[in-house]
Amino acid sequence: MLPVEHNDPINAKILAISEDKIEGFVREPFEEIANRSGVGVEVVMARIAAMLRAATIRRVRQTLLATNLAEGALVAWKVPEEKIDGAFDWMFQRDPFSGHVVLRSTDTASAGSDYKLWTTLKVPQGFSLQTHCELLAKKLGAERFRLMPAKGIFTLGVGHVRRKAIEPGSKTDQPAKMIPVRRVNLSEHEWDVLLALKREFAPEEIKPSPWVARANEAGVSLEEFCRVAEDLNARKIVGRFSTFLEHVKPSVGGVRVTRFNALFHWAVPAGREVETGGEVGRHHILTHCYWREAGPEFRNVNIMAVAHGTDKRLLLDHKAAIDQHLRASGIPVFYTNVFWGGRSEIKPSEISPRVYHEWLSEQGKS
Repeated sequence: MLPVEHNDPINAKILAISEDKIEGFVREPFEEIANRSGVGVEVVMARIAAMLRAATIRRVRQTLLATNLAEGALVAWKVPEEKIDGAFDWMFQRDPFSGHVVLRSTDTASAGSDYKLWTTLKVPQGFSLQTHCELLAKKLGAERFRLMPAKGIFTLGVGHVRRKAIEPGSKTDQPAKMIPVRRVNLSEHEWDVLLALKREFAPEEIKPSPWVARANEAGVSLEEFCRVAEDLNARKIVGRFSTFLEHVKPSVGGVRVTRFNALFHWAVPAGREVETGGEVGRHHILTHCYWREAGPEFRNVNIMAVAHGTDKRLLLDHKAAIDQHLRASGIPVFYTNVFWGGRSEIKPSEISPRVYHEWLSEQGKS
């Protein structure tokens, strides 16, 4: 039996690369992980497959910058207490377009703390986020919802293993550059390749030349599959090849990757969002940093970031270091808060227009 915990020394070396260091489309991703981790490729593949079977890794897949392919938003839901568990289950189990589903709370009653259910949502091009949320609100008995589309992305990654040793205040030499959210249209041929490209890998698919079978699935040659994938990569549609750790629940051996999930909020002057996002997003502890407009329900927060850890106090120290950096940078902060994640489930949001049509039919909508 191979070791399957994330903190096994060999697994940790692999995961430090495979979580979020393989950027773009790579023709031989497992070879690339091996070369960069210093672990032999056969060992890399065996260990990743074993961790996937044991659910230490919850998925292996080529990620997409789906904000350029589908309308997307973070959504905060105000749901009556007696309905919130049912709403959570429905979002996770029956809405393929809701990705992260999280119950969040604040340490004290504050702006927006009655919005306890938070989800990420994407709907394919040609469909409406507002209409989708209105449909969900009726089904779930939600009283209100707040849509918060991303206007810019400063940080997007995972890397939980290598973030364990990061000290508060650790940051890059330069501010993070904002990735703007731009619409990209694809042909049917490109969609065929993309849908095969993004599908999660089963353990038995962790092998050399993994794209051969996906090219067959898309009905194209391997060379054509790679050509389209590399073109999508050049157009900033492809994200990373990633192994996603199960960081919410303990492993079969009772080991946790993280324990706390913090969503940081800052409200800064209008017109300084790009500057602020660059200064916040340069901090190494963050897995996500966005410019989002949260509106008056959340005291006009416009910069949000996510950090994970096993120690709540340490996460607050990271937040304090970011706050101090903003003060030193001369950026006024009108308001700040932390929303802590509790119960959560994570799945990729579906972005296929074909799947959306099928889902609408299941819901009795045309």
